[in-house]
Amino acid sequence: MSTFDDREKSFEKKFAHDEELQFKINARKNKYLGQWVSQILGHDPEKEKEYIQSVIKADFEEAGDDDVFRKLKADLADHNISDEDLRKKMNELNEKAKSEFQ
Repeated sequence: MSTFDDREKSFEKKFAHDEELQFKINARKNKYLGQWVSQILGHDPEKEKEYIQSVIKADFEEAGDDDVFRKLKADLADHNISDEDLRKKMNELNEKAKSEFQ
């Protein structure tokens, strides 16, 4: 029974590690998205920090990226950025964030 318990604990640790890593990747991606949109909106450095935090917080509304997408889309409504371009940028910055944790 000890071997089974050890395997179970090992799987639990791996799961916890994977979840923590995914959280960090998402937070980093959202930071990059916040920086990108903040530049488009012409924010000064202080306003950019606040905006980045608002993007990170938006990600806690629901699982997945739809909550962040809706926020960014609404904030960029006057800047002629298509849904496809926004999704593409989100994917690009997600890959960038992933590469920084590998």
